[in-house]
Amino acid sequence: MQLLSTFITKFLFVMAALLPIMNPPGLVPIFISMTARNTPQQRRYLARRIAVYCALLLIGSMFVGGYVLSFFGVSLPVVQMSGGLLITFAAWRMLNDTPAESSQPSTEQARVDSQAELKQRAFYPLTFPLTVGPGSVSVAITIGATLTGSGKGLVRFVISPVAGLTAVLVCSTLVYLCYANADKLLRYLGQTGSVVFLRLSAFILLCLGVQIMWDGFGELASQWLRDNAAMLH
Repeated sequence: MQLLSTFITKFLFVMAALLPIMNPPGLVPIFISMTARNTPQQRRYLARRIAVYCALLLIGSMFVGGYVLSFFGVSLPVVQMSGGLLITFAAWRMLNDTPAESSQPSTEQARVDSQAELKQRAFYPLTFPLTVGPGSVSVAITIGATLTGSGKGLVRFVISPVAGLTAVLVCSTLVYLCYANADKLLRYLGQTGSVVFLRLSAFILLCLGVQIMWDGFGELASQWLRDNAAMLH
């Protein structure tokens, strides 16, 4: 009973940390805008791929991300600045993209959206940095350090990792459910609504990218000031 209680506590801890920053329902409009030229079948395929990539990326960040960053000497603020830059570029392309209704969807889809193209888009930019961005990666790395650094014996090496894995799988499943049903929302919006969502979501995404870069810059500036103050003393 004690082990079950510990498992539930760890599971809820990971869910409470990841879900607010991932926010799958809030990303649905952006997903719709970035897949406006795709068929419902292609969007469901992308949703499955994104869910799998999210799970792999979060699990990797949780259990080995900290060691990888330490090995290459990369800090979390640098990851934030780089990821924010990627988000900003993706949003800028969306803002300058031609609206879907002004093109020829059938010809464009048959020519561009091959299986290989869909797989590539599913990871970048739809999984990273859109769904699992620098913030989610930073949180996952922090969670991994917390889970593996607390407790001992069975709790540390079995209960905590299993609870973290379960929470990540639940988050990824929620991502799939939200994205797979995005075509229903698109059907209600229509062409004009889709274009409006495209522009608004692109602007919001642009602001998000700048905010992430600003947070990373703020952390780097604070660290630089602390280091200089320590040298002066």
